[in-house]
Amino acid sequence: MKESIASLDRELVLIHRGSRDLVDRIDPKLLYQKVRAAPSVPAKSFGEEILRSAAAVEQAFGGITANLWDDPFEWTLPETLSTRWKVREYLDEVEATRKRGFELFKSDADLEKEIMAPAGATKLAQLLLDTLERAGHYLGSAEAIFKLLQAKESSGMADD
Repeated sequence: MKESIASLDRELVLIHRGSRDLVDRIDPKLLYQKVRAAPSVPAKSFGEEILRSAAAVEQAFGGITANLWDDPFEWTLPETLSTRWKVREYLDEVEATRKRGFELFKSDADLEKEIMAPAGATKLAQLLLDTLERAGHYLGSAEAIFKLLQAKESSGMADD
């Protein structure tokens, strides 16, 4: 049976689709515009949060598929992925890596295997759940920023 694997796969596909949808809908000039949700919260941009979401998936599946646990920070900088097209291309590359990783899982028993991750030995299931949580958190942040930017645009408010 592969019920748990299928469930994790579905959730990560939803994150990918949600990211692609938002990237397709964002006004290109707003991609990296910083906004604050509250005065005490650091300013964040939609694009950076989308990239963090994808980077969480890339790091996990790069580790699973090729034992490359590098933080994608350097090649996911806004200067490198400066347009919606480049961000979409990166999202699709991450999705391809994720799919290759899922092809390795033959049964739910695989999720109980212990692997060596940067933080030490961990079960594959826990790594995937942590990845799902992190990617979902960043996507949620990107969605909130998207809504703030939309509201700001429609009200004609000046930039922060």
